[in-house]
Amino acid sequence: MKLITVGDNVVDCYLDRNEYFPGGNCVNVAVNAKRNGASIVGYIGIFASDEPAQHIKSALQQEGVDFHFSRDAFGITGQPKVTLTEENDRIFLGGPKDTVQHRFKIQLIPEELEYIKQFDICHVSCYSSMESELEKVSKGIKVSFDFSNRKDLEYISSISPYVSYAFFSAAELSEDDLNEFIETLKPFNFEIIGLTRGGEPAVFVHNEKVFKQNLRHIEVVDTMGAGDSLIAGFLTEYIESGDIEKAIKKGTLSAENTCQEFGGFGYPAKM
Repeated sequence: MKLITVGDNVVDCYLDRNEYFPGGNCVNVAVNAKRNGASIVGYIGIFASDEPAQHIKSALQQEGVDFHFSRDAFGITGQPKVTLTEENDRIFLGGPKDTVQHRFKIQLIPEELEYIKQFDICHVSCYSSMESELEKVSKGIKVSFDFSNRKDLEYISSISPYVSYAFFSAAELSEDDLNEFIETLKPFNFEIIGLTRGGEPAVFVHNEKVFKQNLRHIEVVDTMGAGDSLIAGFLTEYIESGDIEKAIKKGTLSAENTCQEFGGFGYPAKM
């Protein structure tokens, strides 16, 4: 199974620990896909010219993620500031708005589109600024897209023709609201819909059949990146076997492992 991600990279700055960790949805998914057994994993993003960017690159190299098509731009890395709740959940407090991710966006050239076609799936997120590129990407490969908490139907409709696997954060929805939202997604004909729900079981929809995650009690160190890790584990298994129930189990185990360490996948550095 071969997976590539295109989009965001940041360092998550833990104020309570005076440390930062490599992260960003696409970086987290790439690393955790590799950890879950993907044979080849690629990443294309925009790296800044500062020390945090070098730290992210070093972590990707150590994890075996190829990023040779990524861009380098003069400027600073995204540095969201986060702190810890009493329940060990991470909450974001904002960060600089003049990062390279805010200032630039990726436009894929033919050589890169051919490179992407070598993979089984391309994962992108709403933080990737890749909406205008999805049509080109989807002509050669299936696309996985993390909408995060973006549930406005106009936005979903604008990119749904290019997305096969759609993931949403739905922690704030009641059971009734969740079911209603799933109904509103039917016209978009996604192959798979995944909805994470914080501490509640995630829900997956395939061919109008609903599957629920089985959660185990674990001691949580840090929830940062758990949803990204769930996506990575799920995709790695589903693309390999086509078995959605096995994919949910693998995604769940992946998320559990992520919750056992600080950061999206470790690699702390002092702020």
